[in-house]
Amino acid sequence: MSTPYVPAPAKAVLSILSSQWDLFWPQLRSDLENKLSGIDYLSEHIPFIQTHYYDVELGTPITRRIVGFERLLPMQELALIKMWTNSLEQQWADKKAHRLFNLDPGYITLERLVLATGKNFTHRIYLDQGIWADLTLIFQHGQWTDLPWTFPDYATPEIKAHLNNLRTQYKNQLHAATQAKETYKNA
Repeated sequence: MSTPYVPAPAKAVLSILSSQWDLFWPQLRSDLENKLSGIDYLSEHIPFIQTHYYDVELGTPITRRIVGFERLLPMQELALIKMWTNSLEQQWADKKAHRLFNLDPGYITLERLVLATGKNFTHRIYLDQGIWADLTLIFQHGQWTDLPWTFPDYATPEIKAHLNNLRTQYKNQLHAATQAKETYKNA
């Protein structure tokens, strides 16, 4: 018999796609930090060229930024965060419901990258409120490993390098939290 336990919290991450960063970024950054905590990782603009799926809605050229947050995330909060990021996309949309940006929240653990989505598929696990967890990448043998369904942009070395940085940051956060617990326990 397995013994259930509450896992360590995960590193909250967010992928943002847009072609018009100057119209929203300072305000959106503030909104994200107010809700999710301070940003402790922010990638440069990464060209989004693997697909044209978002071109009509978001305009071109689309760039991505990957964001990490200071506060570690209880994994069960992912569905609520996706619902909140969906509402942000709608608030900023134009009168024709074209989004100004696409927000993909998720989390990193030492073993995996999980993204939240509103779309079901064979490998996705239902969370709550119409939100599914997408196991996007797994970490094995010291590197991020693609799965048959991994999005092409997440399979690139550039994105994986950012995910490595975030995973290292997360590992350091877990270590610091463990050290703090030990110090408190021994005091």
